[in-house]
Amino acid sequence: MFGRRRRRHEEGEAATAVAEEAPAPARESGPWDSEETHPEVERVDLGGLLLPVSPGFEVQLNVAGEQIVGAVVLFEESALQVHAFAAPKSSGIWDEVRSELAEGVKTAGGTCEEREGPFGLELAAMVPAEAAGVGEGPPQPVRYIGVDGPRWFLRAVISGRAASEDEAAKTLEGVVRDLVVVRGDEPMAPKEPIQLALPQETRAAVEQHAARDRRDLNPFKRGPEITEVR
Repeated sequence: MFGRRRRRHEEGEAATAVAEEAPAPARESGPWDSEETHPEVERVDLGGLLLPVSPGFEVQLNVAGEQIVGAVVLFEESALQVHAFAAPKSSGIWDEVRSELAEGVKTAGGTCEEREGPFGLELAAMVPAEAAGVGEGPPQPVRYIGVDGPRWFLRAVISGRAASEDEAAKTLEGVVRDLVVVRGDEPMAPKEPIQLALPQETRAAVEQHAARDRRDLNPFKRGPEITEVR
């Protein structure tokens, strides 16, 4: 009797070991991890994100202090905002983040509901025009999308026509689907933003422009002024 029990215990341990060693099943679509095999498309290298680009796109970067923490893709009458964050290895954080976003929308005077989308559960919200960044007007539709990846979490926010029109949404959903997240190996706290960087060619142009400005500097000439808008 004890022999059979020991064998069952050993077999159970062996099965657990095999399950832990087995690779995770390959995903059929992105957003992708940089260590995964992913389709080759034209992307802008932003360091922590490889962002797909197509004709008609305008790309802007979100800056917090001196750090680049997100990117915005503008296309026709729609916008896609993407941010990548560190996440625990053992579990995702979209359930928690989704709850926080829903509470934030309600606090701002908007409404939201969960619904099934192309990337799983998402939040469909109606937010005040001011909170949506469009000035005065009626409440605006916004979609909050979250994807839990290996040690990272991607948050995508779709606004404009694509937030309420399926046909308009296809292009920006395609951007999310072809995104590549470059998490890196350094230790990071959960929800810590994965920092982005200017593309190499853009950095070179900025440095060249700064060097030219230094050469042309006239100490008696009034320089450019920057107005910070909050």
